[in-house]
Amino acid sequence: MRLYTTFDSPLGALLLTGVRTETGLALASLSLPDQRNAPARADTWRHAPAEFAAAASQLDAYFSGGLKEFDLPFATTGTPFQRQVWAALEALPYGATTTYGELNAALGGTPARARAVGAAIGANPLLILRPCHRVIGSTGALTGYAGGLPAKQALLTLEGALLPTS
Repeated sequence: MRLYTTFDSPLGALLLTGVRTETGLALASLSLPDQRNAPARADTWRHAPAEFAAAASQLDAYFSGGLKEFDLPFATTGTPFQRQVWAALEALPYGATTTYGELNAALGGTPARARAVGAAIGANPLLILRPCHRVIGSTGALTGYAGGLPAKQALLTLEGALLPTS
């Protein structure tokens, strides 16, 4: 059974979903308001805010600038290739950015595989927690964020990777 809650953030109400495992709750998704390809809440899901207390606490600390790295269990989803790309995202340090090409090269990819890396990043179900917002275009431009470029800009500004705009 899928569990869910919402979390009020500076980006709007985030939707968190999770599944129970033998060791507790494993997060399955975190999506932003109006996110492309976000999961739609189903009648079979159970609202269980208490189950997400650790995630809410860490998100509060992140948005207040006090948390640099999340320590939460994630549900195992995705293909082996997607999981490889997502593990590389999880290794990106707070406040740092990389490009799609640099990430592809770090994974040993060929230029032909760069699109597959981009697609795997785009399929990341755990925005913010698995920091795909730290991947930018080769020119330094903010590109390709399912939560929208304003959200990507806000997250990178929070982390100090971008200067605040006036």
